[in-house]
Amino acid sequence: MFLESINSFCLSKKGVEATFPFDEKTIVWKVLGKMFCLGDTDNFSQITVKCNPEDSEKFQEQYEQIKPGYHMNKKLWISVELEGLDSEFVFSLIETSYQLVVQKLPKKEQLLLETL
Repeated sequence: MFLESINSFCLSKKGVEATFPFDEKTIVWKVLGKMFCLGDTDNFSQITVKCNPEDSEKFQEQYEQIKPGYHMNKKLWISVELEGLDSEFVFSLIETSYQLVVQKLPKKEQLLLETL
């Protein structure tokens, strides 16, 4: 259930594609080639998303389901156990991750994204 709804949400964003760059089970959603969300399709109980460092600390203190990003920069990425969290909150974390990545794209790519 989580995989289908998160996949639909991610793919509804401009310039997003779902890829498997690491192996056949790790799905990675990218905006114009830049990763913003990933998860394991075999056991889709957790996602990893980009996050502001201040929010990362706050969320880790507030929610037991949120930990530093697994195999990622621990200051900029968080891993989120999906069970027990409100879907709107999870979608807001994904949206924030998407926006953080888009903000770091070169201006030319940001303009391209607007035309899609």
